[in-house]
Amino acid sequence: MTCKLQFVSLKIGLLFGLRRATSATCVFSRRAISSKRVKCSTSPITVASGSGFFTWDDVVLVSRPEYAPDDSADLSGFFDKINSCNRGSEFQSEFVPFVVEAQIVGYIHNGFVEHLKRFKDVFLFPQSHSYGGRFGFFVTLHDTLRTPDERTRVLAQVIKCLGEEDDQLIPGIRDELYPVTSSFGAPIYFSLERAAAPYFGIKAYGVHMNGFIERDGKKFLWLGKRSQVKPTYPGRLDHLVAGGLPYGMSCGENITKECEEEAGIPRSLSVKAIPVGAVSYLDIEGYRYKRDVLFCYDLHLPDGFMPNNQDGEVESFKLIHVINVANIVRRTHFFKPNCSLVIMDFLFRHGYINPECLGYLDLLQSLRSGDCS
Repeated sequence: MTCKLQFVSLKIGLLFGLRRATSATCVFSRRAISSKRVKCSTSPITVASGSGFFTWDDVVLVSRPEYAPDDSADLSGFFDKINSCNRGSEFQSEFVPFVVEAQIVGYIHNGFVEHLKRFKDVFLFPQSHSYGGRFGFFVTLHDTLRTPDERTRVLAQVIKCLGEEDDQLIPGIRDELYPVTSSFGAPIYFSLERAAAPYFGIKAYGVHMNGFIERDGKKFLWLGKRSQVKPTYPGRLDHLVAGGLPYGMSCGENITKECEEEAGIPRSLSVKAIPVGAVSYLDIEGYRYKRDVLFCYDLHLPDGFMPNNQDGEVESFKLIHVINVANIVRRTHFFKPNCSLVIMDFLFRHGYINPECLGYLDLLQSLRSGDCS
């Protein structure tokens, strides 16, 4: 049995670049996290960030405590996932404020601004020295666009144009609108195509739900494996239920909708989902400035419940012990990146990460690295 386990471990290592973790003493600091450097004497097991070509057998194998028996108190793999969601802070100076009705609603890259300058009836580029303490110009909407409906309609035409160009400046148009506000619950200035939100630095909100059961005093999480035809992170692991918060829908309504579509959870169960807080992150890549806030939910499901995907976005599900789920997060990149943050939040709240772990407070605080407002 031991020889077989070692052989399969080697096979996974060759396929996915996995590295066996060793015991380590790691020292973490707020400075190290903010600069995206955490110095450790070992690295967590990893998988190429764009790869979803692994099986549930691979997931189960690397989740086992005996796969890396000395890493239970090592938080370095968790910090690695925090950093993967909070990239590019050093490039913030390349973005300018996007202002509507004297409120900053987003940030736009200087290079992307050049593409917007040809839409002279839609955007203005005044000079200013006041917004966010930044010098230079900012981007705003033309004075003739006075109502949310007008702005939504005209911006949709701009997004369609940019999405249809040869170089597809905004790929993956979904025909799903996100509300544009200065903060959660504030007045909505207009609505914007979901795929375009990061290119305008719009703060986006989502709902993520950990569905779990209890058996013999132990907690088990239901995980989903995303469809291989999903446009983002195909084949990667996901929560039982997750989704962006669209225009005109409350968080509770969205959870109920996503529960039915993604896991076949009836309303009689989904209404019992408990809101337990939020995590946030700020990720900059190229022209994209993602400012995401994820509202976290827990749903205690009856033992024997079997999820059943309804919308074709989930390939399959598996029930895994929470400690083993923690190992998957810590040792691999099998999960869609932001899902790791929500699982870590669950691990904190249910006592699976405790103050005896070196770096406990830094990791707890870093789950809200973005602007949680």
